[in-house]
Amino acid sequence: MYLDYYDLKENPFNVTSDPDFLYLSNTHKEALSHLLYGINNRKGFIEITGEIGSGKTTLCKALIYSLDDSVKISLIFNSSLQNNQLLEAVVDDFGIMPERRTKVAFIKAMNSFLLEQLRENRNCVLIVDEAQNLKNSTLETLRMLSNLETNKEKLIQIVLVGQPQLRDKLNLPSMVQLRQRISVRFHLMPLEKSEIESYIHHRLQVAGCTEHPTFTSEASDLIFSYSKGIPRLVNLVCDKSLLFGFVKETRIVDEYLVDQSIKEIEGSYSLLPV
Repeated sequence: MYLDYYDLKENPFNVTSDPDFLYLSNTHKEALSHLLYGINNRKGFIEITGEIGSGKTTLCKALIYSLDDSVKISLIFNSSLQNNQLLEAVVDDFGIMPERRTKVAFIKAMNSFLLEQLRENRNCVLIVDEAQNLKNSTLETLRMLSNLETNKEKLIQIVLVGQPQLRDKLNLPSMVQLRQRISVRFHLMPLEKSEIESYIHHRLQVAGCTEHPTFTSEASDLIFSYSKGIPRLVNLVCDKSLLFGFVKETRIVDEYLVDQSIKEIEGSYSLLPV
């Protein structure tokens, strides 16, 4: 509703995982550096965790864009897949044609494929999003995949991305063999208070903003206070605030508009004065 009013080309605060809008905060820069280090140096298992809405999926998509053509990627969003289903999805993503649709055939075909990629100086990466939902047996299957290696290098890099519960699951005594194989770990922290204004400005610029709307410093402080720096919550408040600004015919988003937005998000409805 408000795009034309603010001269925006697209919605700046969608909650979809659009890598074009990724704001590289300090923590996101570190996370991306850890991911690239683990992949480029063939470290095997990589673990990335973060709270709900912290930007994990967007980070993964940005990672894919930052890798060159020498890296083949399988991205699994459905963490409810079980052993053979997961292997089948990975094999299909990599374009591998196993002789049969069995676990043994999948792994045999994967090994041949990965060795061929290594000979061609290519790297292969498996990214599993929402990995905290993986069953223990499926994690064990992933551990078996990580055993595909030469004397010097891991043939496949496996990135587990999930909420903090993933760390709890991997800390279980039954997960010790897998846990010991994780070479790179990073926990994605929320945005800092000093980053909120830059985050909002960045997303507005990507959406085509040249001058307005403008969020006041007081509005940004209130957004941080409510969201605790979680990007998804920041987006929700900012989107609602722009809508209220459109209704009030103002291009300045102040503390009052943000407060009204938060109240509506939380279900405490109030009418804006016209």
